[in-house]
Amino acid sequence: MANRKPLAQRAAEGILDYIRTNDMKPGDRLPTEQELTQLLEVGRGTVREAVQSLASRNILEVRQGAGTFLSDKNGIMEDPLGLSLEPESQKMALDMMDVRLMIEPEIAFKAALHATPEQVQALLDQCSRVEKLIKANKPYREEDALFHKLIGECTGNLVVSRLVPLVTSSVVLNVDVTRDRYRDQTVICHRQVAQAVARHDPETARRAMIMHLHILRSGISDDMTTPLND
Repeated sequence: MANRKPLAQRAAEGILDYIRTNDMKPGDRLPTEQELTQLLEVGRGTVREAVQSLASRNILEVRQGAGTFLSDKNGIMEDPLGLSLEPESQKMALDMMDVRLMIEPEIAFKAALHATPEQVQALLDQCSRVEKLIKANKPYREEDALFHKLIGECTGNLVVSRLVPLVTSSVVLNVDVTRDRYRDQTVICHRQVAQAVARHDPETARRAMIMHLHILRSGISDDMTTPLND
């Protein structure tokens, strides 16, 4: 039976096969459009449509004048949980924190068990980066989220490494709702988690993550009846 999938869809699947076969990493450059037409045996229009479909799924990133690259977003959509449709509120921040408490302490536990020396160093470096930004009173939310993402990568679990960015999407909301009052505690708790992972001490890593998240959750809970514009 003939393959009835649209040509562009088959081309997109061919590009994904190429990415897997060549063990490409985020930031790696794909072959040129002309090379892909030859590789996939389709026309340029089909290649462009396939690339665009993969870019819309955050799998590829097209940089004008530079080429097409494997995205560092790992195919994760910007708002897979649809949270942008919900009003930003203390209730939403509290719900997100509850989910993080269900998941992240165990992630920290696994990270301490399985982190490689290279991952440990990257985590410690990121911990210092966040600390410097906080102490300099500079924006640190994105770097904070990356710190938690690196903990997920330390587990060696591919599903966890994709899951953590969804969970840490609450970082910006937490900072806004708590009026960023817990930045000093963040420095301390991040360092405790990172050092426990570096020592391969899973129980301490788990406890430090619980403490970190409980401090934030308690602050949100205490403020539930306090207007944000006070």
